[in-house]
Amino acid sequence: MSELVPGGNLALPGGAVTVRVPGPFDVSALITGDSGKVGGDGDFVFYNQPAAPGAVLRGDTLTVDPAGLRTGATRVTVAVSASDPGTALGRLPSPTLHVADATGRPLTRFTPPRPRQETVLLLAELYRRGDRWKLRALGQGYADGLAGVARDFGVDVVDDTTASGPGSAAGAPGARPGPLDGGARQAAFAPPAPDPDGFVALVNSARAEAGSPPAALDSRLASAAREHAAAMAMTGRLGIESRDGVSVYQRVTGAGYAYLTIGEHLVSGPRSPAEFVAYCLRTDTARRTLLDPAFTHTGPAHVHDGPSGDTYWTALWAGPFTPDGLRATASAVTDLTNRERARAGLPPLAVDPLLTTAAQAHSADMVARAFYSHTAPDGGQPWDRAAQAGSTRRSIGENIACGQRSPADVVAGWMNSPGHRANILKPGFTHIGVGFAGGGRAGTYWTQLFGA
Repeated sequence: MSELVPGGNLALPGGAVTVRVPGPFDVSALITGDSGKVGGDGDFVFYNQPAAPGAVLRGDTLTVDPAGLRTGATRVTVAVSASDPGTALGRLPSPTLHVADATGRPLTRFTPPRPRQETVLLLAELYRRGDRWKLRALGQGYADGLAGVARDFGVDVVDDTTASGPGSAAGAPGARPGPLDGGARQAAFAPPAPDPDGFVALVNSARAEAGSPPAALDSRLASAAREHAAAMAMTGRLGIESRDGVSVYQRVTGAGYAYLTIGEHLVSGPRSPAEFVAYCLRTDTARRTLLDPAFTHTGPAHVHDGPSGDTYWTALWAGPFTPDGLRATASAVTDLTNRERARAGLPPLAVDPLLTTAAQAHSADMVARAFYSHTAPDGGQPWDRAAQAGSTRRSIGENIACGQRSPADVVAGWMNSPGHRANILKPGFTHIGVGFAGGGRAGTYWTQLFGA
């Protein structure tokens, strides 16, 4: 598999291809002809309009079948923006575009230079040359949001204020919300109102008794739960990772839910939501997950099919990713680290924004490129990443971890490991940067970068 640089291109095989951008991002696409303009609003594929002829968006993955595109279409431009509207991409992990053929075989990958104040990046374009299709890496940034990109490509964008102005009531003749209407954006990700099995009512009754806030049903978590429960039922085996090599956490991010904290119940046997919740409340670890106040969303599913005839359950619990939440998580890791240094009679470490940038990039990179190591697939080392972020510190050290669910868990794990403990308690270190990313096979990836 190749790695593209801005301006680089790759000939695509015949048939459909998929482009995927994991993480706290929204993927969108604009279908144009040689003029570079859309033929109409239907040529804009995004979260609230996820399909057009030849292009379908599911979660973080866009599938493009060039043969199925509308007549006259010669280009599909892929854009990425923050899932949290208005967030500058520089505050998030660097987006990485993964391209695969119709069989899922990886073709190429592209990580653009780290954005700063841009809120949208044009990552790549699929374009026709003669009778062949190619892909070109772009990395062009926009600071005025997805609406600005859409307008440049000729999409008719209607503001909320215009649509709801005098004499223009919602649903009235002539009042048409544009494809980027803010209310429609929220509706696309709103949890479904019905709870036909009564699962959420049972759960929230138990959470209320424990003093925990209610959890809302989330359609993305429920979709990921259904996929995982079905995969377990087909093999007759419980597990975080199904036989196809996909973990439940990858299913969550694939469904479009970016999280800061995640939990799961993988159970076989209970025949109803009441039996399932009763089972969870009887078991210490399962009870702690069900009642954890950090989880604000849930998505349950159960599947009866499969060779064994058993009922397989997946219940997912999560707290959503937000920039403020990421900062709070990193700050908690730093505070706990400094608490350990204080116990050892050492001065606290100061937060270094450049080390933070490098640490965050490494956590996101481990998720995006599916590895777990101090050495990146391209050979990069901790000191290389620090220098790339602009740091000039003379001495660099790094701790990494994966799978821990909280700052307290990850710091405790590092302190129980002699090598990681030595970094935390090294007298010569004066500064720290912390990174965190959710997703990948392990679910959570943590990085501490130390400097002097």
